[in-house]
Formats: sequence, C-alpha cells, structure tokens
Amino acid sequence: MDSEFKIYNGIMEEQATPSIFIVSGGVGASGEQLIHTMLAQFPDDAVNVVTVGNIRQSEQIDEVLQKALLSDGLIVSTLVDSHLNNHLNREAARLNVASFDLMGPLIQWVSQKTGTEPLGQPGLYRKLHRVYYDRVAAIDFAMAHDDGKNPEDWPQAEAVIVGVSRVGKTPLSLYLAVLGWKVANYPLVPQLAIPSTLFSLEPHRVFGLTIDPHALVNFRLRRQRHIGAPGSSSYTDPVAVYEEIQDALKLFRQNGFTVINMTNKTIELGADEIIHHLSQSSGQTST
Repeated sequence: MDSEFKIYNGIMEEQATPSIFIVSGGVGASGEQLIHTMLAQFPDDAVNVVTVGNIRQSEQIDEVLQKALLSDGLIVSTLVDSHLNNHLNREAARLNVASFDLMGPLIQWVSQKTGTEPLGQPGLYRKLHRVYYDRVAAIDFAMAHDDGKNPEDWPQAEAVIVGVSRVGKTPLSLYLAVLGWKVANYPLVPQLAIPSTLFSLEPHRVFGLTIDPHALVNFRLRRQRHIGAPGSSSYTDPVAVYEEIQDALKLFRQNGFTVINMTNKTIELGADEIIHHLSQSSGQTST
C-alpha cells in the first residue's frame, strides 16, 4: 500500500496507519466479526483493529477516546449499557472523534416496537449460549491436543486418553469434545519416552484404552492396506501387538489410570464409560 502523508506545521510527515477501536461491555466478538468482515475488502492490512472489552466505567471510555483522538482513529461501539453508550456518544461528538454506534439504534428500535425495556447486560448472548461456546472450545482443544501434541497443556484437560496405535483414541476424544469435554490423547509407541506431564496428572483423569490383540491386528492391517503401506512388520505382528498391549496395561495399572476396554465397543459406549468415571470422581472430589 502506498504511504500517505499529512502536513504538520509545514513539515511533511508520513501518516500513521489508521486504527479502529472496538468498544464493548463484553469481549467484543460481535464488533470484531463485523469489522473484520468489512476489512476483508481491504486485504493489505490497511487498518489496525484494537478491541477494548469489559467496559464498565465512563473513565475507560474516556481513555479510549483520547487514544482515538491522538491517532485520528475511529470508534465502533457495541455497548448495551445505555448510560455508558450515551457517555461515549456525547464525548465522541464533543471531541470530534468519529464513532459508530452499532447497538444503540437497534436496541432503541426493538424497544419501541415491542414496548419493552432492554436488560442492558453486556455479554448476555454469550452467557445464554455458553453451552455452544464451551463445546466449540472443547473441540478446538481436542484438535490442538490430538496425538500427543502440546503435552504442557494436559493439566487443563478434563481427561487424557492414552493407548497404543489404532485403539480409538482420536475418534473417542473428538466425540467427547462434541459433548463439551476438554480431552487430549497420547499414543503409546514402543521405545518412545512418555512426557513426564502425564504422570503429574490426577490418575482419575487419565484413561488407558485397551483392546483384544486379534482385533487390533485386524484394525492395523486395514489401516496399512488403506494407506498402501508394506505388509509384515512388528506393527501388525500378533506377538509384538500382544506384548505392546500388555506393556500398556502394566503402565495403566502401575499409575492408577482407569482402563477402558474398547473390544467390540462403539465410540459412544466408550465415551459413556469415561463420562461415568469422570462424573463419579468429580462427585467424590466435591464431597
């Protein structure tokens, strides 16, 4: 983008990148979505976007107004508190700061048409739809912590699923995430060191998956055929697979992890079993 210039006291200076300040009583998500949708029409990052959320006092508004004034910026407001919104509109007009009130006119129109007063509570939509947002956050967490990724975050998980390859860790994690549970999973690989973080977790939050060795061999053979991998190897050797499962079971028992046998069990049933254990341990913890 070509640089723009202004004249200050007879001296030509480069104009700073313009800024849009999103002012919100909540997290500012609605304002951000609208502004970034609009800015998609200007793909060269022509404008800075600054979100100022959790506005509760007029002094916070005054501070943002001063920043917008000094930077020749624009304020976009999604405030639903009428007192704060009126203060912003009044002071913006007095200081000659450009501002757009996204909520006020809409709230006023709906109020007039319905004959009811608005609640004026910031973040209410997010509160009312908390289950949805929690579910999205859980899915994001599961995706970011699939297959052993980011073990440093495991203490944030409600459950960590551990097991050998092809035992069903990922589909089980994602299914639980859709139900709103924050889940990570880790693959046990022979001769590969396990992150120490796993052993620092409360044992009731770690679930070790096991399965009948013959069933696991069939799953792995199918996987090999699907990806066109070569035939015989320790990955599908019945003796090696049996030893792999026994080593995993030994690990689970030594550390007090809950063992979930996935032999002939659907993902739904496995998830139900994990949720049952989590709910039980949560009840015991709270008492």
